[in-house]
Amino acid sequence: MKTKVAIVGLGKMGLMHASVMAMFNDVEIAAICEKNAFIRKFGKKAIPAIDIVENLEALLGRNLDALCITTPPASHYTIIKAALEKGLAKHIFTEKPLAVNFPQAKELCELAKKYGGVNMVGYHRRFSVTFLKAKELLDTGAIGKLISFKGHAYSADFLGAKTAKAAIGRGGVIEDSGCHVIDIALWTLGDMKVTGAEVKSIIGGGSEDEASLQVVTDGDLKGELNASWCKEGYRLPDMSLTVIGDNGYLSVNEDMVQLTTKDGKSNTWYKHDLNDTVPFSIGGNEYQRQDALFVKGVREGVKVEPDFRTAAKVHQLVDQANMFTRSLNE
Repeated sequence: MKTKVAIVGLGKMGLMHASVMAMFNDVEIAAICEKNAFIRKFGKKAIPAIDIVENLEALLGRNLDALCITTPPASHYTIIKAALEKGLAKHIFTEKPLAVNFPQAKELCELAKKYGGVNMVGYHRRFSVTFLKAKELLDTGAIGKLISFKGHAYSADFLGAKTAKAAIGRGGVIEDSGCHVIDIALWTLGDMKVTGAEVKSIIGGGSEDEASLQVVTDGDLKGELNASWCKEGYRLPDMSLTVIGDNGYLSVNEDMVQLTTKDGKSNTWYKHDLNDTVPFSIGGNEYQRQDALFVKGVREGVKVEPDFRTAAKVHQLVDQANMFTRSLNE
């Protein structure tokens, strides 16, 4: 039998995930939920074979196995909570971030545990071949004992923006693009806490456009994580992590991994060197790997990563950073 999945949200990410999952032989896109009437009308013409409904209640009684939630972040908590409590489906995939703060994320973790399903959050860069290679090198001690690290998530999304409306609609830059570099740092280097933070408004009007976090891992490794969506020279989003050890350093972004050792030897691996292949590619190979793992977890009833509890650690750091910036402004 096919795994029956409903997509909640028919924006760019909803279309992408629906397209990816529809390519899996063992998945049926049973319905799409979209509250916007104009988008629903467009969707019904573009994909008439799939039932497109207005609200979550219309998904009741469809014997769904899983939901794939791709709505704006502020709605994730309400939708996930309602889906689990009303029994729409016990297996949940949601795009990042899981919620808007740590208390919400913690509550969703408890709900997911209560209802016993498989859950996953879309931190897709964990499935990029370059970041997978970087984690492998770090795990095998390629640069020796770690000394420090620095990461960033930069884009020019709002460079030169005249109004803060669109930026505020996406929340702060830490919660939006910054959460990806926080997740990668947690995944590759272990649990950590924020020891200092600064947030700047470039656009004005209450927007939070640049952020710098000072962090320290449980192993006492110190680092810095930066985020900006007003960065000149970054036409495309760029996420990077550099780790320094006593035997060299390692740098990774979405295109390449570079390892330089103390003796001066250097190795570089590009995406095409790392077997970046999938059965099909829609929206990026990492999305196919991510969605395939979620579906496999649902069908086999096994835990997958990153799950709700893992994603909640990102919120914990974001909330710590926000506490630092609030105390500075008081």
